[in-house]
Amino acid sequence: MTFTIALSDEKARRLEELAREGGVAPEELLRASVEDWLAEPREDFARAASYVLQKSKELYRRLA
Repeated sequence: MTFTIALSDEKARRLEELAREGGVAPEELLRASVEDWLAEPREDFARAASYVLQKSKELYRRLA
């Protein structure tokens, strides 16, 4: 399965820098990070993700 994400120019540049420093492609760095997260989901991340999803839901409701 393939996912597409949008990053700001600044964050994309930072991702490319980190990947270059690690000697891997940016996609590989992202995949490894996601795989690590999925192996050990953290409660604080779940809480943050829930908050972001709720705020997005409110924003979309206001824009409708």
